[in-house]
Amino acid sequence: MQALDHLLRPGVAPVEVDGYLDVLGGRDPTGSRPGQRLMVSRALPQIYEKLWRPVLGRLLIGASTGDERRTAFELLELGPGDRVLDVGCGPGNFSRAFARAGGRVVGLDASATMLAQAVRAGGGVEYVRGDAAELPFRDATFDAVCCFAALYFIEQPLRAIAEMARVLAPGGRIALLSSVSRGPLPTAATDRIVRGVSGMRIFGRDELTGALSELGLTDVRGRVAGFAQYAAARRPPAS
Repeated sequence: MQALDHLLRPGVAPVEVDGYLDVLGGRDPTGSRPGQRLMVSRALPQIYEKLWRPVLGRLLIGASTGDERRTAFELLELGPGDRVLDVGCGPGNFSRAFARAGGRVVGLDASATMLAQAVRAGGGVEYVRGDAAELPFRDATFDAVCCFAALYFIEQPLRAIAEMARVLAPGGRIALLSSVSRGPLPTAATDRIVRGVSGMRIFGRDELTGALSELGLTDVRGRVAGFAQYAAARRPPAS
């Protein structure tokens, strides 16, 4: 795990815990609503990959997990040797797929129970327990950053997107998969209801692509799929 040292920001002092690096210590940025607490529970990691995630994908997107992975690879344009950051990696189901493509993959999550499950699954991925809204990595570190089915539970999602853009290398690609407002109510009303009950934030159709554009990223594109949306962009190459 010491191989990650040169990727970390100066002053970050991680502790190795059960096969992953922990930069949070006793801090928990997850949030207090039911859905957020479920992500750090002991039970969910056991069923996440084989039951929870496939069912959620079918209900919200109408797509299998395999379909989502193919979309992630398409949006991220992954190639051998790429450095890839998987934000909100959970038990590492996407992280392992990225590693099989020949890249160097770092998975980050705030849940110790999810990371413990990820480490048990192996797959050649380096894992970090950290805050998506305060990434512990140096600027321009990764060729690709993925955040699928996690952004809606992050307490400060727009700050997290800014952090993901910060760690993108010139020419790097970012891909997001999150919620989208599609009902008859205004986005703010839908978000207030759904987040109050579950903790899941509901984003407007242009909110994620707008955030990527405001950060100076280019080739910004978005696509709605069921009750979810994909958003992708790239950092301009170095001049």
